[in-house]
Amino acid sequence: MSRLFVAVDPPDQVRHALTEVVPRPEGPGVRWVPPDQWHVTLRFLGEADERAAVAALARLRAPRATATIGPRVSRLGRTVVCLPVSGLDDLAGAVEEATIHVGVPPDHRFRGHLTLARLKARAACGVTGTAVSAAFEVGAVRLYRSTLHPDGARHELVAEVALGG
Repeated sequence: MSRLFVAVDPPDQVRHALTEVVPRPEGPGVRWVPPDQWHVTLRFLGEADERAAVAALARLRAPRATATIGPRVSRLGRTVVCLPVSGLDDLAGAVEEATIHVGVPPDHRFRGHLTLARLKARAACGVTGTAVSAAFEVGAVRLYRSTLHPDGARHELVAEVALGG
């Protein structure tokens, strides 16, 4: 059993553009997510069998999608600094349907976002409200294994499934 999630990744040129637009000031209680770990989670599976997850995703039938990032850096709850991502609701629904019997039961509340930082206690990082605009075509979904470490989670690619035309 592994801690798993299904996600889409922004391409490198979008990651680079975002690092140019969104400052990453250091501060107490702020843990920035490294750009190479940025993704949009479509479904968190939790502790699940990798083979079952790969088999379920192999049955996924979904068209390509366009992910739109922005318009501003925002907060999700009190501890997550993120970029809203729209355009992936149908894809997230298809992933949920394909993986319904894998891992933890889905919560049916997809909120597309790309996590930039996590905050502890009453920390602030001063980037909320920064204007951001980007979009990218999504041609595949990826299954990741997530391993928790004291300095943040590390994600390893397990499988990739191409989306239809």
